[in-house]
Amino acid sequence: MRNWIFALVATGLTASVADARAASPDVDDPLLRPIAPSSAARWLAPQEPKRIHGDTFLVGFGGLNVGLIRTDAGLILIDGAVPQGVPAIEANIRRLGFQLKDVKFILSTEPHFDHAGGLAALARDTGATVVASTPAAAVLRQGRSGSDDPQYGGLAAFPPVQKLRIIGDGETLRLGRTVVTARATPGHTAGSMSWTWRSCEGGKCLDVVFASSLNPVSADGYRFSAPEHAAVVTSLRQTFQVVRALPCDLLLTAHPDQSGGDAKFKRYLSAPSPNPFVVPGACQAYAGKYEGVLAKRLASEAGG
Repeated sequence: MRNWIFALVATGLTASVADARAASPDVDDPLLRPIAPSSAARWLAPQEPKRIHGDTFLVGFGGLNVGLIRTDAGLILIDGAVPQGVPAIEANIRRLGFQLKDVKFILSTEPHFDHAGGLAALARDTGATVVASTPAAAVLRQGRSGSDDPQYGGLAAFPPVQKLRIIGDGETLRLGRTVVTARATPGHTAGSMSWTWRSCEGGKCLDVVFASSLNPVSADGYRFSAPEHAAVVTSLRQTFQVVRALPCDLLLTAHPDQSGGDAKFKRYLSAPSPNPFVVPGACQAYAGKYEGVLAKRLASEAGG
């Protein structure tokens, strides 16, 4: 009985935090302080929340995807954008007719501020548990990337995440009848994770992939071809093979423009049938694109 009462009180407190913030937007909230506002302005183009197929939704922005999966036992959110984007994400969830308290898990694709910066606020406001790989969890707990990240030194810190659940490659997360599979896709970051599930609509079931970034970008002075970074290159090459082999009827990526998702969304708004997100070979094309980018990067470094 005592645990039941505590759960009710905790749920009420979580809801009151979000409601109070919505009522008083000028109150300083340390979990919502803007990060990299000039870059974020490019990513946070307002976007209407939409059901993409079955129980799969997008609740993010023109330049940052935030996914949502509806299950018979609650909601699963994927990524959290930057802190200043959280109010819009929460508003989009509500616009779809859902409640924040229904979010049970938040999946992390990559522990960079543009995807993980809003996780702490979203976890607080929903009461959800953030799910991440072991390397990502270490970064999320401290709110800062380590020296194993190719972009180390050029990344902004973000609010640390406290309530975490570790998941490994190939392991599954169940919520009600929905099963989400974690697929380790390191390289862009050591902790990058992609997520797959089945989404059904009108008897048509699709394999959906929400993929982490695959692009080999780095801080100034970093050389992928340096011997000490050989493991990163190996990780990227293995990741390309993993993504290429995924069952993949419908691909969503952390940054939509990396897979043409921004253009697909615009077409979807005007002509949802046939669904422009359903593209045969989308994961193969996504992996192939960045495999080529890595090859060019290595050739450029070899050329001096």
